[in-house]
Amino acid sequence: MDKVANIAQLPDAAEEDGAELRAAPRFTLLIRAAKLVSAQGEFVCVIRDVSESGVSVRLFHTLPSCQQYELQMPAGAVYLVERVWSRENEAGFTFAQTIDVQRMINESGEYPKRGLRLGLCFPVKVSTLTQTSDAVVENLSQQGARLECEALLAIDQTIRIEAPDAAGVMREVRAKVRWRRERHYGVVFDDTFTLGDFARLAARLQAPALLEG
Repeated sequence: MDKVANIAQLPDAAEEDGAELRAAPRFTLLIRAAKLVSAQGEFVCVIRDVSESGVSVRLFHTLPSCQQYELQMPAGAVYLVERVWSRENEAGFTFAQTIDVQRMINESGEYPKRGLRLGLCFPVKVSTLTQTSDAVVENLSQQGARLECEALLAIDQTIRIEAPDAAGVMREVRAKVRWRRERHYGVVFDDTFTLGDFARLAARLQAPALLEG
């Protein structure tokens, strides 16, 4: 199977940039999720190929039209990148400065289970056996969320989360409260999102046109 978004196969308009990318030794990372942060929001991607000068990724929708991005790794590393090319759900980028590839690879191996968390903010309804309250999701991962809720929730309490203003975008999820700090709560979902569903949900909430391509 051909590598997704192989940096060596750049469109004609980027031949000069492509030559620079081909000149740098390439490494292949095992499928590793990361996020691309742009002016249009935060989007899930999967890193496939990386070199000192560039990286190629696969997305679950078309790429936003921005030129500059931050590539943020789950463990916290941030790389400034610029789009070189994109086609369908694939894209190639150059780094703003030469990176330490081995360090990037080691980080991926050191934190293999560190999940992505997106800074998505949207209103939801939180229901328990006795009440329904307004809440706001402050960030979201495949496994859970942080939210602010006026209702007093107990640790280990089971709740239902619905997004009525985003009907058809986010399914109702059941979750359990894991921690509480004043009106802020961390919850873990009973049924986690697949990476693809998580990526498409993020796109629907921020830039639904990306899913129309």
